[in-house]
Amino acid sequence: MSKIYRINEFAKRIGKAPSTIRRWEREGKLVAKRHPSGHRYFDEADVRLLTGVAPERRATVVYCRVSSAGQKDDLASQVKAMETYCLGAGIAVDEWIQEIGGGMNFKRKRFLALVEQIGRGEVRQLLVAHKDRLMRFGFDLFEQVARQHDCEVVVVNQESLSPQQEMVEDLLAIVHTFSCRLDGLRKYKQAIHADFPEATQPKALCE
Repeated sequence: MSKIYRINEFAKRIGKAPSTIRRWEREGKLVAKRHPSGHRYFDEADVRLLTGVAPERRATVVYCRVSSAGQKDDLASQVKAMETYCLGAGIAVDEWIQEIGGGMNFKRKRFLALVEQIGRGEVRQLLVAHKDRLMRFGFDLFEQVARQHDCEVVVVNQESLSPQQEMVEDLLAIVHTFSCRLDGLRKYKQAIHADFPEATQPKALCE
């Protein structure tokens, strides 16, 4: 975990006065991170930003994902396959990330943490079994952003689906996402009806 600093500690770390750090914040040159309590802090990524020092060691990360808890066996198989690949290719892995969550959900906790690591320049290489293990849509954009932070994204299985298969899988993913949202709306409507039955009754017709 990256070391964090309060403003006075951070100023001392980079050899500046706390007033200089506050001025840089006002000017937008530096943006402080915040704890849930609202207190500001800085970390080693901020140190590198202001000193131009590259991370001491950049990690190789493997990311594995399945969509639901019922696919835990598939997740284990995916991890095993990636272990075999990395061993055969002589790749030393620094971090293994396993996650359960939909490929169209970009708020996955471990996925977001990975994005932050890449943004801080801490990841040298990211390996995934298939593109859709990382995300269902937007892989090319993700890869471009990673490349800008000097992170190589390696897709182990380059075998692609036919256009028809890919379209079917994408459509199923979209339908599933919207079905979940519609189900949530129905439950919300039922809850409103239970709490305010008079407000949801149709108006009586005038005689």
